[in-house]
Amino acid sequence: MSSKSNKTVVQKYGGSSLKNITAIKKIAEKIIKNHSEGFKIIVVVSAMGKTTDQLLHQANKIIKNKSTNKHNRDIDLLLSTGEIVSATLLSMAINSRESGVTSISLTGTQAGIKTNLNHGSARISKVEISRIKKELNSNKIVIVAGFQGISQTEDITTLGRGGSDTTAVALAAALKASSCEIYTDVDGIFTADPNIVKNAKLITHLSFEEMLEMASLGAKMHPRSIELGAIYNIPISVKHSEKLNKGTIIKSGTKKMEIREVVTGIPTERKISKITINDLDDTPGVAANIFMPLANQGINVDVIVQSAGNKGKTNLSFTLSENHLNQAIELLNTSNQINSKNISSEKGLAKISIVGTGIQNQPGYAAKMFKNLADATVNIEMITTSEIRITCIIKDSDIEKAAQVLHKEFFG
Repeated sequence: MSSKSNKTVVQKYGGSSLKNITAIKKIAEKIIKNHSEGFKIIVVVSAMGKTTDQLLHQANKIIKNKSTNKHNRDIDLLLSTGEIVSATLLSMAINSRESGVTSISLTGTQAGIKTNLNHGSARISKVEISRIKKELNSNKIVIVAGFQGISQTEDITTLGRGGSDTTAVALAAALKASSCEIYTDVDGIFTADPNIVKNAKLITHLSFEEMLEMASLGAKMHPRSIELGAIYNIPISVKHSEKLNKGTIIKSGTKKMEIREVVTGIPTERKISKITINDLDDTPGVAANIFMPLANQGINVDVIVQSAGNKGKTNLSFTLSENHLNQAIELLNTSNQINSKNISSEKGLAKISIVGTGIQNQPGYAAKMFKNLADATVNIEMITTSEIRITCIIKDSDIEKAAQVLHKEFFG
């Protein structure tokens, strides 16, 4: 737990920590203990286990045309029920104990989470904390259903995969909590995915800048939650829900002058797709006309590569989540800027990156990365960089081999 100088703490528990009733009862005991130590506690919960996937599976049995947007409102309402189940069961588990401690469960709407109307990936516009403060002042533990909010049109919205992290950090910021604690089924943030690289190492401290890069590239946290943490300077800890380890602390001011690890981590992300558009007019505004409709539908585009213009024409490639591929192609096919015959796509890709604040000041790390991938016969399809990150798009079938050789190179 955090320092008692500020006794308001937000805790978030993922679906793996709430996978069944036995697990929920254990978490209830932990929360009661924390409350008995004098902390005001707001708990944000995800849906139990694989509930969200199961709900989506049921919806997909009914929906015939999956590329249409007409079901998005109903899908959001459906998916929001998973977190509500978790919140109510956890509150019941706390209130069933003869500890004198009471709790109350709230939906995202009741907790004051206001969002825009972008179904499936809504963004939080504000948090009205009056209800939560009222319950905290009554010495209750407040259990909030994560991942959801309500729009100006009073429609239930969801924040996208991992959105409960964003709910937790947003509440911590609104309540000026001392910290936000993210509890999961792993010990913290590792130098690589431990499911792929068995000797991956726990990272004890990360800057917001490094974690934001790693999260956007597939690491454990939701990128938008890191952005909020950085903006409002809310320290975030990521730790195991059943262990007493300190986990990973994410906060500002973690840089170690010039003597530090150049590469902090090697995040990976699977289920990436690529869209290529050939023979585009090489004129101002064409790219904007392509990407604006995608952005308006909440489709996040990642790596973008445009070839040099030739005879007034150019080629453009970009990556996106496999889940958004069909919707993106449908939108592109309606554009008067594009001949649909010039649109091609590819699935079965993945991202692998090296991240670290030391990369920007020390040359040679891109060359090391590319050479190790080449020696492992891993072909690079696309490359993108930032000041503290180098990312390669490769075949998904090569991701384990690539992660292992890069981890050996940079972490021994």
